[in-house]
Amino acid sequence: MPRIAIVVARAENGVIGKDGKLPWHLPADLKHFKAVTQGAPMIMGRKTFESLPGLLPGRRHIVVTRDPLWRAAGAEVARGVEEALALAGGERVSVIGGAEIIRLFEPLATAWELTELHCDADGDTFLDPPNPQRWRETARARHPAENGHPPFSFVHLERATS
Repeated sequence: MPRIAIVVARAENGVIGKDGKLPWHLPADLKHFKAVTQGAPMIMGRKTFESLPGLLPGRRHIVVTRDPLWRAAGAEVARGVEEALALAGGERVSVIGGAEIIRLFEPLATAWELTELHCDADGDTFLDPPNPQRWRETARARHPAENGHPPFSFVHLERATS
């Protein structure tokens, strides 16, 4: 089983998306996302794949969809969790969304790379925060508001042992 990291940005009110896109533009988060996903397969839902600006270099794109006819150049298609993980192989995988895909993979995940935006955001896609009984914070880097961007934190969580 590969190491599975959930990689997501979330506002304080739980918003992770709006109209199929991120409801904010946070350059530092985009750099962080690239750094933590580089070199690993990314697993995502179809809508997340379609929201990307194109194929992201240095990463395989595994798309989980129920649509048996869906295909896209550069995407490997899986019909469920097991098939996606079999396609990914390797030592680590990044699960990047959307909310339904994150919920499907969370029971198998070993870590979260969470960007916490310290603000509420307007959106239509929500994700509950990681359950503190299942996850423990092992690192946090706080960043102040700057250049019109809200304050945020990069948070790394590991699965808590029982």
